[in-house]
Amino acid sequence: MAVFSRILPPLVTSYAVQSLFAVVFVPQHNEKYYDLGGAVGFLTTTFVSLYYSSLKESFVLRTLRPLPPLSSFAPRQLMLSAALGIWISRLGSFLVQRAFRAGGDSRFDEVKHQPAKFTYFWFMQAAWVFIVGLPVYLSNTIPAKAHPPLNARDYAAFGLFVGSFLFEALADHQKTVWRRKKDAKEHDEKFITSGLWSISRHPNYVGEVGIWTGIWGLSTAALQTSYFPRGTVAVAALSPIFTYFLLRKLSGVPPLEKAGDKKFGNDPKWQEYKRNVPVFWPWSSARK
Repeated sequence: MAVFSRILPPLVTSYAVQSLFAVVFVPQHNEKYYDLGGAVGFLTTTFVSLYYSSLKESFVLRTLRPLPPLSSFAPRQLMLSAALGIWISRLGSFLVQRAFRAGGDSRFDEVKHQPAKFTYFWFMQAAWVFIVGLPVYLSNTIPAKAHPPLNARDYAAFGLFVGSFLFEALADHQKTVWRRKKDAKEHDEKFITSGLWSISRHPNYVGEVGIWTGIWGLSTAALQTSYFPRGTVAVAALSPIFTYFLLRKLSGVPPLEKAGDKKFGNDPKWQEYKRNVPVFWPWSSARK
């Protein structure tokens, strides 16, 4: 119960933020702000997980008090919160700009005209915000003094986050440059096969899984303290597991592969690309 009471504010925040976005944009049939809603959800929920005790004290005393300085938090809390903030700021701005350039998001062409289903997608985004950010929110809910000192495992996990973040960002950048050159008629390639896209058909998603594996690894020392029951580390592992399942089996790879087969299925170059390049993990033998 103690763990649930600590994690309840971030849970409520994640759903409250998406509900506000849904109230505004579902009646407008407007999906352009969907990814912005996700970004705002991650940032606000992380903020609440860090500052809830201070906000609660101000509310109880009915006095607006200054928030504690960042120096009052444990290094692990700051690293986790910064990692999440940097990740969602880059990814959110990338996705929002893409949606506005494209004039919308094709995933919602039909759904946005069905209020109940469109609202459901906003609530699913709230669940995504909460489950994926769980290692960060849990670590932020315990006092700074309860955090063990940083150790080699923490630095290795943070290194995995940094490497995966750069991997994902580079993959997105390479595809953006490729698309820009295609629009400028500098090449006539139908699909990208260069750079990181020559070792994985979905390198950006590979980076995403690595990012959340690193963040989870960085949280584990805090989640093994006496503030949490045994098994909390496994519960927090839902973050990278859910990320992998979502991208590899549900809303990431499958629809993109299906779209590629529909568009390029008879193209010998597409068949060769699929034969030679792994669908997900670089240098693996899995082609499907």
